[in-house]
Amino acid sequence: MLSRLAASREVLFVGGKGGVGKTAVASALALALARAGRQVLLVSTDPAHNLGHLWERRVGDEPTELAPLLRGLEIDPARTTDEHLAAVRSTMERLMPEHLQGEVRRHLELARDAPGTHEAAVLERIAEVVEQRHPDELVIFDTAPSGHTSRLVALPELMQAWTGGLVRRQQRSARFGEALRGLQSRGSRDVGDRAAADVVGNSAPVDRRGRRDAEIRQILDRRQGRFTALRALLQDDTRSSFVIVLAAERLPVLESVDLHGQLARAGMAVGALVVNKRSPADAGPLLADRREVEQRYVDQVRSELPGLPLVEVPLLPGELVGEQALLRVARDLG
Repeated sequence: MLSRLAASREVLFVGGKGGVGKTAVASALALALARAGRQVLLVSTDPAHNLGHLWERRVGDEPTELAPLLRGLEIDPARTTDEHLAAVRSTMERLMPEHLQGEVRRHLELARDAPGTHEAAVLERIAEVVEQRHPDELVIFDTAPSGHTSRLVALPELMQAWTGGLVRRQQRSARFGEALRGLQSRGSRDVGDRAAADVVGNSAPVDRRGRRDAEIRQILDRRQGRFTALRALLQDDTRSSFVIVLAAERLPVLESVDLHGQLARAGMAVGALVVNKRSPADAGPLLADRREVEQRYVDQVRSELPGLPLVEVPLLPGELVGEQALLRVARDLG
């Protein structure tokens, strides 16, 4: 079932409450698709990465081969934030007048731990991964627990609107600078240059300021284009979809229903539900009783989210580590 969901899409998100087995489901699906001949990039956005442990090899912030046609990547939020702020600082120091650069550095240091900074940096990295994917490659994102994921999915729209506001402000500033320059006469050129410099905050010649304004606009346009493209991808159910993983328990069911609502409000389609670690009915009275309790929650999630395909993955013996264990999960995902 999940293989059909992923077959024609470019991006698939796998998410849900913490501890329900998102990484195992994402990895098993990625492995099954790769074995069927699809090129797959499996990306973890969860700060508590488990890909390396699950695959029994080191996985870092650069793609690592996990199996034929399958690569893995763990986005490091701290490193991503540092690189993001370093790039911003380099650009700002190049574009801003020297007397403001100390203020820029102080502002960016404060921004490092400001609310939303890590999420914005990770979102930039996600957009970059999607942009750089191979043309026929499927990207599967193994996401952080539900609360982080819902904020992340909503960010492209917010960042697009925020960047659009910066573009409009920059346009007004550029028009004002042009108006000042247009008022200059031969006799007052030096005065006009100084007035424009005071407004723009730079003592450089007018043509240099014009180049700087053009570069700022180029940076903002590129950034807005990136978020616009990512938002369009997330809201196109022919190109992307979300798989919610849950356990047949009260809190995971309630959280999954809530996550579904948040994704719907963000314009993102949920393609399937995966109820993971279902207790067997024929392994003694304890697990049989447990399965009856679970069934009530399976029925509840079917009632709350009607029409969504639902896959049940049984509780498996042994430790879920390595390729062979993932193949057992993949058989149940379909």
